[in-house]
Amino acid sequence: MNNMKNADLDAIIIGAGFAGIYALHKLRDELGLSVRAFDKAGGIGGTWYWNRYPGAMSDSEGFIYQYSFDRELLREWTWKKRYLSQAEILGYLGAVVEKYDLAKDIQLNTAVEALAYDEDSGLWDVTTGDGQFLTARYVVTALGPLSTSHFPDFKGRDSFEGRMVHTGSWPEDLRIEGKRVGVIGTGSTGTQFICAASKVTEQLTVFQRTAQYNVPSGNKALDEEYFTQLRSDYDRIWEQAKASRVACGFEESGTPAMSVSEEERQRVFQENWDRGNGFRFMFGTFSDIIFDPRANEAAAEFIKSKIREIVKDPETARKLQPTDYYAKRPICNEDYYESYNRDNVTLVSLKENPIREITPRGVVTEDGVEHELDVLVFATGFEAVEGSYRQMDIRGRGGVSLDEHWGEAPSSYLGMSVSGFPNLFMVYGPNSVFSNLPTAIETQVEWISDTVGMAEERGLASVEATREAEEDWTTLCAEIAGRSLFPKVKSWIFGANIPGRKQRVLFYFAGLGNYRQKLSDVVEADYEGFKLEGRTSAVSV
Repeated sequence: MNNMKNADLDAIIIGAGFAGIYALHKLRDELGLSVRAFDKAGGIGGTWYWNRYPGAMSDSEGFIYQYSFDRELLREWTWKKRYLSQAEILGYLGAVVEKYDLAKDIQLNTAVEALAYDEDSGLWDVTTGDGQFLTARYVVTALGPLSTSHFPDFKGRDSFEGRMVHTGSWPEDLRIEGKRVGVIGTGSTGTQFICAASKVTEQLTVFQRTAQYNVPSGNKALDEEYFTQLRSDYDRIWEQAKASRVACGFEESGTPAMSVSEEERQRVFQENWDRGNGFRFMFGTFSDIIFDPRANEAAAEFIKSKIREIVKDPETARKLQPTDYYAKRPICNEDYYESYNRDNVTLVSLKENPIREITPRGVVTEDGVEHELDVLVFATGFEAVEGSYRQMDIRGRGGVSLDEHWGEAPSSYLGMSVSGFPNLFMVYGPNSVFSNLPTAIETQVEWISDTVGMAEERGLASVEATREAEEDWTTLCAEIAGRSLFPKVKSWIFGANIPGRKQRVLFYFAGLGNYRQKLSDVVEADYEGFKLEGRTSAVSV
C-alpha cells in the first residue's frame, strides 16, 4: 500500500534536448503537472549542445528533423539548405523553448546522479550533483541515445601535447584552420568532420577503422518556392512519415531489387545517388536492401564503383572500399570521397596499419611512421542507448539497480518502461524504434504523456511494465533484427563499437508505422503488458 506522501514535483525530466523539451511542454502545459527538467549542459539542445564539431549537421532533411505538433512554428521556421546545421538545430529548439516559456522550468548545469524508488511513499527520490534532493511521482529520462562518448584507450594517449578532443564534447575555443589534424573514426560524425576539415586544415590525416558506404547528401540551398510547396504539403508529409519505416520524409520502395532488370537497378541507384540522402538510398531504392544479400550486394557494388570513379589515387580508393554488407546506419555527405582528392588529406587504414601508440607529437602507426599533429580528434562514437543510464545510480523496487536488472544487455518494454521501476519512463530507451529521431521521439513523448494522463485520471499510484512483457519485447526485437542483415556487421546500433562487449539488440527494426500501431494496440487492450497499481489496490493487465 502506498502512503502517498506529497511530492516536491509531479514529474522530473532528465535532459533538455528534443525529448526533454517536448516532454516538459506535454506534462506541464497540457496535463497541468508541476515539472522540472534538469540537464548537466550549460544550455538546451542535448546532443546538439555538445556536438559542435566542424561539419555537424542533421543527416535527415530539415523539413523532417523537427517537431510536427506546432503547425504555427512549421509555417514560420526556415533554414538555408536541405540539411540543418548544428547552429540551426539549436536555434530551432531555442525558439520552441522561448515560445512555450519553458526555460523557467529547465535547470541547466545540473546533473542528476541518482534515482531511487521509495516503495513506502511510491515516490522517486532524486539526487543532483549540486546536492539537491527532490521527490517526484514520475521520472522521464530523456537522456538521448547518443550522449555518452566512447573514448578508446591507446598506449600513450595522455602523453599527447597538442589538443585532444572527442567530437561529442567539442570545446568552443578550438579552431582547426591551418593546423595539422588527425581524426580517428569514419562513421556519420567522422565523415561530416572530414568533409569540413579537409577544406581548412594544413594537413588532415584520417585514421580509418572501417571503410564506410557513403552516398551524397544532395545538400543544396533552398529558395522561397521550396518553403511555399513544403507548407502546402505538411499534412501529407507527416502522415506519410508516421506510417513509414524510417520516417525520413520520402516514399519508401516496395519493389524488390531482383524483381527488375540489371539496367533498371542501375537507373534507380543512379537516380537516388543524384538526388542524395543515405536513408533514401538504403530504403527508397528497393524494399529489400537490408534483407536480401543479393539486393544488398547490388547496392554495395554500385557505391564501390562510385568510389573507384571519384577517388583519383587507386591505392586510396582501394583502402576506402568497404568489404562487408551495406548494413550499418546509412551515411551521407556532400563530398566525402572527393575530400581524398585534396593534397592535404592522407588516409591511413588501421586494419592494415594499426596505431602503435600516441606520442607527445602525434600518432605512431605500426609501420613506424609518426604522424605529427597539432590536434587529435576522436570521432569514435558513443556508448549508444545504454551508456547514460549505466553512468547513473538508478534503483527500483527492492533497491535493485538498473545496471543489475539489465546485466550484460539492456532491455525494456516498448523502449519506454522497465519492470521493477514504476513510473519511470524512458524516451528512447533500449529497443526503441530505429527511425528518424525527432519523429520517433515525438511518438514516444506523446505516448508517455497520454499514459501519465491516464494514470492521473484513474488515480493510479504507478504504471510498470511486467517482466514477461519486457522479456517478450526483447525477444521480438531480436527476432526482427535477425531477419535482416543489420546484425551481420559490427556496428554501434548493436553496441559492437565498445571493445569487449557482446553484440546486443538495441532497436526495434520493424519501422515507425508498425511501432506506432503496437503502441495503439497496447492502449486499446487497457495497457497490455503493464501492471497498473491503484492507491489502495493493485490490478494487473
